[in-house]
Amino acid sequence: MKRLMKIHSKKLILLFLFIVVVFLGVVQLNNQPLEGRPVTGEISAPREIVAILERSCYNCHSNKMTLNWYDKLAPLSWIVKKDVERAREAMNFSEWENISDDAHVGKMWAILNMVKAEKMPLKGYTLLHPEAKVSAAELDIIKNYVLSLTHEKIADKNKITTDSKKRTEPTKRNIPKTIPQSPNGITYTDEFKNWKAISMSTLYDNSMRVIYGNDIAVQAIEKEEFHPWPDGAIVVKAVWEQVENEYGEVRAGNFLNAQFMVKDAEKFKDTEGWGFAKFSTNELIPTGKTALFAAQSCIACHRQLAKETGYLFNVPLKVNPKK
Repeated sequence: MKRLMKIHSKKLILLFLFIVVVFLGVVQLNNQPLEGRPVTGEISAPREIVAILERSCYNCHSNKMTLNWYDKLAPLSWIVKKDVERAREAMNFSEWENISDDAHVGKMWAILNMVKAEKMPLKGYTLLHPEAKVSAAELDIIKNYVLSLTHEKIADKNKITTDSKKRTEPTKRNIPKTIPQSPNGITYTDEFKNWKAISMSTLYDNSMRVIYGNDIAVQAIEKEEFHPWPDGAIVVKAVWEQVENEYGEVRAGNFLNAQFMVKDAEKFKDTEGWGFAKFSTNELIPTGKTALFAAQSCIACHRQLAKETGYLFNVPLKVNPKK
């Protein structure tokens, strides 16, 4: 009897293995390779920076992938293809000539902050590619390079003297006569100044950031109902220069930009239900020339926060919850 059971068990195992092999063989027939794209422009940076990027970023954020054999096998290849396509939309080191010098600086700040927050490289990717991990020493190398890109600019803007006649004061923000509107239809509003401040943050770029939420967003946070966030929730991150006087006191300097996130699951379904907009300088100039800019420059990073905060950065779990 036991012998018959062993034989039966072996047959079941062999049948299972046969089914797995057949399944893998069938899915390979629908395995679409990654689109081959030419290298049209390389990032201009010190060799040590490029070396880190090549090892940790290029397999997803460039047209020069070096895929392992298992990366090419379905169904894993389907995940790889999707991740690479999204990564290229956000940042492509092989098409660097398409961005301006200012955008170069902005992209490098994004790299620094995503690596520092341990959001990049993706943890799932480093499990199979441990060599892609960025060490603390390499993070310092990136930080020093990014700071060097804007050091003179930041130093000039943040200079404060004890001479009141020479003291740099923050410029006043005047709302243009025509209300600014982002290419995807999000309209700027100054009402966020009356909303509840739900969080604050600072970055290496010497900026000071206050995050505001409208009533719908605040209630969602208080009840921890942000998976998904309710339609109508609006979060605004207002960014100022961070300046310091001779006594070491830090305060907000010139206004830099206001970053809007508007939840509308139907209108913004291509970007996970969130609409993104950014209005910069005192003229509140909207970022992007087409509505596609959000899909290319915003959602790729915010996707890393999907499970934690429903796609938002710097949002606390509670906002003055009722006792």
